Amino acid sequence: MKKNKKKLFTGIIISIVLLVASILLMPKIMKSLKFGLDLQGGFEVLYKVEGLNGEKVTEDMVTSTYKTIMKRIDVLGVSEPVIIVEGTDRIRVQLAGVTDQETARNQIGKVANLTFRNTSDKLLMNSDVISGAKLSTDEQGKPAVALSVKDKDTFYKITDQVSKSSDQKIVIWLDFQNMKDSYKKEEANCGSSSSKCISAATVEQAFTSDVIIKGSFTQEEAKNLAELINSGSLQTKLTEISSKTVSASFGEDSLKNTLIAGIIGLSLVILLMIILYRFSGLITSMGLIVYTFLSFLLYWLVGGVLTLPGIAAMLLGIGMAVDSNVIAFSKIKDEMRNGKNFKEAYKAGNKDSFKTILDANITTLIVAIILFIFGESSVKGFATMLMISIFVTMVIMVGLVRLILNIFMKSNYFNDKAKFFMGINPNKLDKKDKLKLKCDFKKVLISLIIITLGIITLGVKGFNLGIDFKGGSSITLKGKEIDKQEVQKDLEDMNYKISSIETDGTDTSIVIEETLEEEKLNDVKQKMEDKYDVSVDIGVVSNVVKKELVKNTIYSVILAAIGIMIYISLRFTFRYGIGAILALLHDVLIVIGIFALFRLEVNTVFIAAILSIIGYSINDTVVIFDQIKDLKATKYNNLLKKQADLDELIEYSINNIKGRSIITSVTTLIPIISLIILGSKSILNFNIAMFVGVLVGTYSSLFIATYVFKKIERKFIGKKEKKWYEVDIKEEKKVKGVNC
Repeated sequence: MKKNKKKLFTGIIISIVLLVASILLMPKIMKSLKFGLDLQGGFEVLYKVEGLNGEKVTEDMVTSTYKTIMKRIDVLGVSEPVIIVEGTDRIRVQLAGVTDQETARNQIGKVANLTFRNTSDKLLMNSDVISGAKLSTDEQGKPAVALSVKDKDTFYKITDQVSKSSDQKIVIWLDFQNMKDSYKKEEANCGSSSSKCISAATVEQAFTSDVIIKGSFTQEEAKNLAELINSGSLQTKLTEISSKTVSASFGEDSLKNTLIAGIIGLSLVILLMIILYRFSGLITSMGLIVYTFLSFLLYWLVGGVLTLPGIAAMLLGIGMAVDSNVIAFSKIKDEMRNGKNFKEAYKAGNKDSFKTILDANITTLIVAIILFIFGESSVKGFATMLMISIFVTMVIMVGLVRLILNIFMKSNYFNDKAKFFMGINPNKLDKKDKLKLKCDFKKVLISLIIITLGIITLGVKGFNLGIDFKGGSSITLKGKEIDKQEVQKDLEDMNYKISSIETDGTDTSIVIEETLEEEKLNDVKQKMEDKYDVSVDIGVVSNVVKKELVKNTIYSVILAAIGIMIYISLRFTFRYGIGAILALLHDVLIVIGIFALFRLEVNTVFIAAILSIIGYSINDTVVIFDQIKDLKATKYNNLLKKQADLDELIEYSINNIKGRSIITSVTTLIPIISLIILGSKSILNFNIAMFVGVLVGTYSSLFIATYVFKKIERKFIGKKEKKWYEVDIKEEKKVKGVNC
């Protein structure tokens, strides 16, 4: 008895400690996180790195340009810039808190200027004398930098001059500015990451060939110096292909509203879990809080930049995290329905549910990985958070929560308290197979009608494409109300075609079809500021971005479908895979149809929503398929003898899993609804897509995927199911006197 009380007490202490620690540490983690522009405001620009003379851009050239941009951002005083190399020749720069985008553009986008000067700041030579630098070693094998000399005569003359000077020093500068920079100011700081003075080398003799810069370098320091020298000597230029500005007030409001929506959504999910599952729901709720804390902690540790889609992924993950426990609780109830006592059912249900949970999370992980590979900016952040959510679900909701519940079960205190422990009343368990929901063509017909209406609307009206997909420039006039017709006429007089124009009283947003280059951009900005006395922000999206986005979207959807098909075919059979893919296609087409029908804007975040719906829907489909597969193996020994067996198998599986599907959908929808009502407007369409997707994903898993599977499976009635790797082995014919 004492041992049982000790286990009960241990479970309570562990739960309280984890809960209190997570709540106390959460604010510190949130303060340490880097927030994206949509949550704190700032300026973002995407550049294409090009060779000045048409030469092919190499990885070294891009890396050197990256280093140069980092140096220049230090000059702007941005504390935590985000600089991302995308693909082979693009660099995305996000500057939180920057409001003067013109200064930022000028500082970042100009060609790097490498110069060699003496300690009195007199110009000795520029980057024309060298062709590049690379990591090397000195005579003693220590890290050094090798300079490749192009103009040997000039280099000899200057190094001879420096070797005869009093200090024998030649100072290498990046973007030196007269009257502002000096070696005397930078001497103590020269060579550091915050200084434009990148090296002060001692020259003891004249050189006519390639030279080595020696010093007390580490391997990393020597490598950085070589890259910085290259950034000033390479013939590259930066071409702006997209940009956007988010006001600080908008970002702060977005963060505040989204966090409030998240807290309310999480609280409602916790309340629902406690009502449904009593004590186990309480422990699961504790796990959800730990799950939330650990997800943000891991996101911070990997250096992620939290954006609105990232928070949305976090809240979406809550539904999937809850699902891992709902699946287990449903399996436990099934075991009790089959005659086992509560303790035996608890053990068997947890064991049986693990493979289902693992399958569901792996298929979602496939989608998250593809999103991460092909996504950009906030979409990549969404994918990162989704992957973290899947990992934390397995560790916390499947590992930790089960461990704590096992401790309580081993205390034997709850052996006869199934209702209090998990909301299960043994006296009211229905032991009969009541087939209520049916999988038939009527349900498929409903979907076909909705999809047809969506396709017709899409064909007639097309998509309401955002600037991400159609390219152009977005012009925002901030500060006061402006007459839409007047500003539209002004822009049309400047020969620009208006795509859309909206106002909310103080800000007016206009999208034009043309991609403004620097000169035209400055001209439009100046005219708008002079006439209307407002603050003007202009963002651009070129055809380069538009084409890349469309290409990546197609690749993402195709690869996600292939990955899911392969996994399900290996884990189940190819027949299940066909049903799963057609159900996913159904979900995507309905969401697309809804967006076309109601003229909702389609942008980059919409693509993240579509792929997330695929991830959620396949999660749901795998659970129902796992139920079908298990029942087929246990009740029919993997052999369906007649059509009635198949009908019974499908209908029983649907009805047995429908309760779990409804609960999971509700717990996923609660945070999404909170975000729709209280969250930021900038991800409203994302949340609408997710809301529709979760509803149709649940419907398609129960009725579309199973209907397709049922039609295909009819051809295999009377045949025993085999794994993909199994082959028919004919019984060896026995001949007397030979093999017997």
